[in-house]
Amino acid sequence: MEESDNLKDPNKYKKFKKVDGATYQRVNQFLRKHTHITAREWAIARLCADFKTTGGSEMTFIGENLPELCPFMLDTYTPQAVNQARSSFKKKVKKAGATFFYGAMCGFFTAEELDEILFETSEVARFLLEVEGTSLNIDDEIEIEDRITEVMRGVAEAASVVLKSRPGPEEEGEPMEKEDEETIEKEDEEP
Repeated sequence: MEESDNLKDPNKYKKFKKVDGATYQRVNQFLRKHTHITAREWAIARLCADFKTTGGSEMTFIGENLPELCPFMLDTYTPQAVNQARSSFKKKVKKAGATFFYGAMCGFFTAEELDEILFETSEVARFLLEVEGTSLNIDDEIEIEDRITEVMRGVAEAASVVLKSRPGPEEEGEPMEKEDEETIEKEDEEP
């Protein structure tokens, strides 16, 4: 969270200043091109992360002050609308993660391709953080990337082992043993 004073004065919130003057539509087009989230979901997710309290996020404050907190958001939101956008963001992140992991686990991508995907996606994420005015300590950023890379290499290796242990197409059509054929014939004959 920025500072506790931000909960009292939305004008002290300093994020999204790099997109001051940009329209919602322009921000939304950029996000749709590079992610699965909308401008509304991006703004609300960032604000919910920054205005967390012990009881959750300040949904009412965020909604009532949305245009002051985020320059491309022109209307205020109800707490329910803030919660819906937050929930939509979470669902999309989970779906994107499941899709990514499926691609990794099914053997569709090589370990090198996964590294490339991780690099490209981390570049987009870094850009979004920069645009919204969030900065990560370089050591934290490197640690996060290293941990993700390590996990993805493990996923790729495990997927490779699993895929190699699966029967191939030629093995799936192996002829049945004589005993199995006789058992099936007897079952077919019984009334």
